[in-house]
Amino acid sequence: MTNTLELDALWDEFHSVVNMTSQELSAWLQIQDAGEDTEPLPDQAGPVIGRHVLSILQKRRTDLTDEDVRVMYEVVDTVESERQEQGATGAADDTRRRHRLMNLGHDPLKAG
Repeated sequence: MTNTLELDALWDEFHSVVNMTSQELSAWLQIQDAGEDTEPLPDQAGPVIGRHVLSILQKRRTDLTDEDVRVMYEVVDTVESERQEQGATGAADDTRRRHRLMNLGHDPLKAG
């Protein structure tokens, strides 16, 4: 696992880019997966990475696994990359992009 200073920085950065609460993310993942006639079980809704982000949001820093740390790096890198791309294209309200980021716990239209 990473050292304490690196983990502290990652923890802060992850919680900075993940601007949806665990309740908001959980609701979003369920809405995304709901079909016309069916609805997934709450713990099975949404993409795997979205469920993993939700699980991380519900943990204490001391309870993180190596896989949690890997996912946190992936989320931070993806959101930062999308932000740079958004800045270049100016497409803040692109629905597909927004939904893709919301699956990671980041709503680009949310203040903060």
